[in-house]
Amino acid sequence: MNPGNATAPVGARGPRSDVAFPFRADRRGRTAHATHGEHVHDLIEQLLFTSPGERVMRPDFGCGLLDLVFAPNSPELISTLELSVQAALQRWLGDLIEVTALDLVSEDHSVRVYLSYAVRATGTRRDDVFEGRAAA
Repeated sequence: MNPGNATAPVGARGPRSDVAFPFRADRRGRTAHATHGEHVHDLIEQLLFTSPGERVMRPDFGCGLLDLVFAPNSPELISTLELSVQAALQRWLGDLIEVTALDLVSEDHSVRVYLSYAVRATGTRRDDVFEGRAAA
């Protein structure tokens, strides 16, 4: 647990503590933890770059943005992707975040997502950039 984090939502057992993504050990050799804001960022990243069908128990989870890195770029494709990403964020993370702005850029074997959102539990507004690259 992280008792020094005053901005984390508090449950019946004290301050909230989430496992860091990707899973790793901290400097003490224990499971690394993340603040609630970092955890939400990690969840968004997982959603954006997981392909539908990749998770056995949740085959409809994900956006599959990396699957489209080599697709021909067009305004129609970008608009479709933005709607798809917006719908996935609302479906899977709508109880955690409120999306205020979303912009996708696809160029040179990478996809960049510019996302502005508010973390519902704390009211914190964030502007993050998520970048995924195609495997070489």
